[in-house]
Amino acid sequence: MDELNRKSVEEFRESEKIPIVVVLDNIRSMHNVGSVFRTADAFLLQGMVLCGYTPQPPHRDIHKTALGATETVHWQYSATTVEAVQRLKNEGYKVYAIEQVVNSIPLHRFEYNGPLAVVFGNEVNGVEEEVLKLCDGSIEIPQLGMKHSLNISVAAGIVLWELVSNKIG
Repeated sequence: MDELNRKSVEEFRESEKIPIVVVLDNIRSMHNVGSVFRTADAFLLQGMVLCGYTPQPPHRDIHKTALGATETVHWQYSATTVEAVQRLKNEGYKVYAIEQVVNSIPLHRFEYNGPLAVVFGNEVNGVEEEVLKLCDGSIEIPQLGMKHSLNISVAAGIVLWELVSNKIG
């Protein structure tokens, strides 16, 4: 650990975080949840909000992909994503859905200052319509192929790296 310059759990918890919160809107896959935990740890994010029927730690299948990140990343549960978004907005966060919708902002053109929350939607249905209406906008990952969709864990990695790299680079 020392040679790799990795933080201990305690050092991670005490570190100043990047003011980004990930909101998971009714994610089905425990592996996706674990992967996003791992990405949030890698980028030293403020935390995560697991909403609706999104699986919660502790669970063997989440742990399998999180590799201990559920012990480092601050997380909380919200019964609905609407409640989570309203609370984050009341706390001063700008909230953006990661979704392909009319007037979405291409990821490479998105700029922000201050605390930010990003909402990743269900693997099949995306971000709920009611949640989209509450968001300050939507960010989309430009895609050139035929499918125009990415697994949530891949999308989270792309989006979060782009947001964090703009703050550290």
